[in-house]
Amino acid sequence: MNDINKLFVKSKLIPAIIQCNETGEVLMLAYMNQESLEQTIELGETIFWSRSRKQFWHKGKTSGHTQRVIAIHSDCDDDTLLIKVEQVGNACHTGTYSCFFNEIKLDNKR
Repeated sequence: MNDINKLFVKSKLIPAIIQCNETGEVLMLAYMNQESLEQTIELGETIFWSRSRKQFWHKGKTSGHTQRVIAIHSDCDDDTLLIKVEQVGNACHTGTYSCFFNEIKLDNKR
């Protein structure tokens, strides 16, 4: 898909799920606007839109923990991205490889 305009019809921001290409592990969730997606496609590394700082965020620019883009897919509704990456270092700002390390225990007494 080369027409990325359709991804931003519903909203100016689209969630991007970042997945390790090698293992399939989900590393993080971030948001992209049209310009950050275009920059990501052009550069081959992830660039997000920071909702809190209201600015572009080139993943790993300061930490060195970059994400080389292997593939980008949109979902069936064109409102979520799945970006497969080669992760260098940790994906999470806390120092862990993945941002998804807080397990919520299930109540197995159903």
